[in-house]
Amino acid sequence: MKIAFLSPFYPFRGGIAQFSDSLYLALAGNNEVKAFTFTRQYPGLLFPGKTQYVSDSDTNRNIPVTRVLDSINPFTWNRTAKEIIKFSPDIVLISYWMPFFAPAFGKIAGLLKSKGIKVLGLMHNVIAHEKRLGDEALTKYFFNRCDGFVLLNRTSEKDLLKLKPDAKYIIHSHPLYDHYGKKIDKSAAMKKLAIPGGKKVILFFGFIRDYKGLDLIIESMKNMNDEYLLLIAGEVYGNFSKYDELIKRSGVKEKINLQVRYIPENEIPVFFSAADVCVLPYRTATQSGIVGIAYHFDLPVIVTNVGGLAEMVEENKTGLILNDVTPDGLSKILKKYFEEDLKNRFITFINNYKTEHSWQKLADAVLSLKL
Repeated sequence: MKIAFLSPFYPFRGGIAQFSDSLYLALAGNNEVKAFTFTRQYPGLLFPGKTQYVSDSDTNRNIPVTRVLDSINPFTWNRTAKEIIKFSPDIVLISYWMPFFAPAFGKIAGLLKSKGIKVLGLMHNVIAHEKRLGDEALTKYFFNRCDGFVLLNRTSEKDLLKLKPDAKYIIHSHPLYDHYGKKIDKSAAMKKLAIPGGKKVILFFGFIRDYKGLDLIIESMKNMNDEYLLLIAGEVYGNFSKYDELIKRSGVKEKINLQVRYIPENEIPVFFSAADVCVLPYRTATQSGIVGIAYHFDLPVIVTNVGGLAEMVEENKTGLILNDVTPDGLSKILKKYFEEDLKNRFITFINNYKTEHSWQKLADAVLSLKL
């Protein structure tokens, strides 16, 4: 089968680009796949981070990519469709995660459908994390030009059917990222991060955005003794000053190790190897690639019961699910995790989980959708 895949790819940074790289490689094993991506993904004024591109040390998996689409230049929308049509694909897979891209993706999808080419929307988010006026109309515009959808969690099903009741779709869990190398010795990892021996290390990892609840885990540290240490690792979208103020106001500065910067891929094993648990105290969510990274390094997770996050956790097997999304609720579940020494028990279940959530299984599921 010939498959065109329109999405962020390397050298764009972030989980969706990494996801696309991994799915491309799985699809390409038995199909002819061509990757299409952006010349400009976000205008600089609209992008809250420092750069949209990976660092020199990030892994290049050498996927051949045609860079053609400028998200805000309509002339390139037609050009992108023409380039895809020239490839003569059987289906086109388009990654979707926020309404900002709906005008471009909708126009391209419409042009492809006019040529009889089937379009699949790969839904990283059906509903955007930060909602804005006009989101629903823009999303419907794109959805109505798709022939089918790939959902990565069951929570998204209701959102999809609300916007497009007649949608054809499959649901398949988010596979585990497996390209970050192996975990390293915990003591060596802690030493690299200047973490004293004997600490119970709680990891908060990834781009720092308001909906991810970093403030909740910072405040929860007031209830923890000095044996506990919160390791915050990731680039902030916006400004970190409000978190600095919260750390000072809560009196927990000595219990926190700040690594507020983009974490290149070659450093990721250090952070996940140094930790005893990875915490995702999100206020809203669809799914998260962070859970997949944690499992790759045999690291259990604690997640809030929002969106599709809980679907990625086998309760009391691969992690714990938090219903009381408050600082007190977080501190209680963390104490339970460490006092009952759950990490060693959970690792066996995580290894079983890994075998069931491969990229090849997702690739096979994508191609199984009857349009």
